[in-house]
Amino acid sequence: MYRGRRGAPAPAAGAGFPGPRSWPKLAHIVSERVEPERVESRSGATAASAAFEPELQRIRDLVLTMGDQVDRAMTRATGGLVDRDVDVCTAVIRDDARINALLVEVREVTFTAIAHASAPELLRGALGLLHMASELERMGDHCASIAKSGRELADLPPLASHFDLPQLSEACEVQVRDILSALIARDVDRARAIAARDDRVNRIHHRIVDDLIQLMTEDGDAVYRGTKLIMVAQNFERIGDRVTNLAEDLIFLETGRIEELG
Repeated sequence: MYRGRRGAPAPAAGAGFPGPRSWPKLAHIVSERVEPERVESRSGATAASAAFEPELQRIRDLVLTMGDQVDRAMTRATGGLVDRDVDVCTAVIRDDARINALLVEVREVTFTAIAHASAPELLRGALGLLHMASELERMGDHCASIAKSGRELADLPPLASHFDLPQLSEACEVQVRDILSALIARDVDRARAIAARDDRVNRIHHRIVDDLIQLMTEDGDAVYRGTKLIMVAQNFERIGDRVTNLAEDLIFLETGRIEELG
């Protein structure tokens, strides 16, 4: 059975949630909103930029708060799963509403701010952060889905074999924390390096899924529990994919260039 660790989510693969790349590309969003031929006086642009900066910082702070909430949800969801703690799982599901509320706030601030944005780079920044917030909200949904699986499995006997879901969770946690640090530092080189590490998440995910399928082939009684754990593993893998999306968003946010990192 999955085994706990020192303390690490995503909506179930079959629960009707879109895949990790279902959100429209940030570049397409921005290209529809930014008119490169816009002409303004230098003094007017400078004044507008100064007025817009506090709002842009507020959006950035909200996005980072969402990231902290996702990190916490991932840790608690994994703990609830491996410790078979129904109360912790229920708390993760309930607290997902906080992440959803933060996304609503990001949207409200962004749409209010862009009505007064003049410089294309400021508009790109606001919409880029909004897209990041959407990715983080989906990560929160993945965490809630893991917690739901943990709650459903809590009263069932553990599987005979060990599956290292905490290792997968920890790999995803590191990715999430590192991309948030890169966002704070506005470090595009670090974003590229973080995205390159997604292969490790994928390898762990594939190994766990292969082992679970093998177990279910040999033991029909393990099919329900094994399927639930495969869904958990898929949710973690989707979180990893969304980290790559965040890395691409950060690069576009800071440079205006589109890079495919996945």
